Amino acid sequence: MNIILYAIPFFFLLIAIELVAEKVKGSGYYRVNDAINSLSMGVLSRMTGIMKQLIPLTIYTLVYQYVALFSLPDTWWVWLAAFVLYDFFYYWNHRLGHEVSLLWAAHVVHHSSEEYNLTTALRQTSGSFLSWIFYLPMAVVGFDPAVVLSVGALNLVYQFWVHTRHVGKLGWYEWFFVTPSNHRVHHAQNQIYLDRNYGGVFILWDRLFGSFQEELDDEPPIYGVRKALQSWNPVWGNVQVYTQLFKDSWRTRNWLDKGKVWFGRTGWRPDDVARDFPLQKVDLSKFEKFDIALSGKAKWYCILQHGLTVLIGVMFMMNAAQLPILTQVGLAGFVIVSSLTVGLMMENKRYAVWLEGIKNLMVLGAAIVLPLAGWLSLSLLVGSLFSMVLLVFAQKTNHSQLEQSSHMV
Repeated sequence: MNIILYAIPFFFLLIAIELVAEKVKGSGYYRVNDAINSLSMGVLSRMTGIMKQLIPLTIYTLVYQYVALFSLPDTWWVWLAAFVLYDFFYYWNHRLGHEVSLLWAAHVVHHSSEEYNLTTALRQTSGSFLSWIFYLPMAVVGFDPAVVLSVGALNLVYQFWVHTRHVGKLGWYEWFFVTPSNHRVHHAQNQIYLDRNYGGVFILWDRLFGSFQEELDDEPPIYGVRKALQSWNPVWGNVQVYTQLFKDSWRTRNWLDKGKVWFGRTGWRPDDVARDFPLQKVDLSKFEKFDIALSGKAKWYCILQHGLTVLIGVMFMMNAAQLPILTQVGLAGFVIVSSLTVGLMMENKRYAVWLEGIKNLMVLGAAIVLPLAGWLSLSLLVGSLFSMVLLVFAQKTNHSQLEQSSHMV
């Protein structure tokens, strides 16, 4: 059973509840562009996860079949032990994901939001290829692959609810488990909070290994990363740090440093590269969130397009096993392109409207040509036509808004 897939409706239900709390309290913890960006990265992560999961699972299964020291029974205590052990290895996977440049390049996606709400939990990487290595000891011990997949999914589902600012400290629970309060610390870039609280379910690992930091009343967290993403492009969000590492590795003249760039401490740069290609230092005392003004119609257009993309993505994940490989690739490609073009729309890129227009025409063509169920064809037909009309109005109001702003300047 795909636990994460079945959890998706509950994720969106909780996001809806948080949005109601947001409206009632007027707390300002959500921005449309940031939330869409987080959700787009989450969809991309699930799409690529389907395609890249096969090799790690195969390797784990081979180790389990040929190297396992024990044959563990299918009992409650084995499942409990697997749950605790998985979180232990998750702690070290997560911690090294902050301390090693190559691993940080993948994990940074989850920290790139400058907001902290339940959509942030879904802002996951599409570029993680090494994390499965940390769980191979469980195969050696003899934990069945199905058990590890299940407890891993439960671990991830647990982490969803802690990404909120609407829940305060929870007393004794804070001592043993990851909570919204101690996980807010983990997402902060304040110096005192930097690289702390790595646990997935149990905060005990942080207390044991010296990486725990309590949330302080006089030090409000500043969310995001020191080298800010400064973009709503979900594809760029996944490759940004990889790109910087590649540049540093290429530019340094020291051959040892070319490798150290990738496997050294996060943030380390060769002396010659740091001298010749300095990066701007962050001054948190002057911190401003990245934002680009959008008209109301443009926001609604992006919300609609993202909603349709999520719908197609979820339908794809629910039926992936029954779909031909070319159809899987085509749908995954559509979701990736659609997420990209919506991100470009939120950045007010003038060519984005043309890309969106082409995308809507492709959906319209699919509704007419492909042998789809009647309700689905009608939905795509109406959705694409409505999208094209709304796109025209959104672009006009957005450009007039931009022109007014430029005249005021």
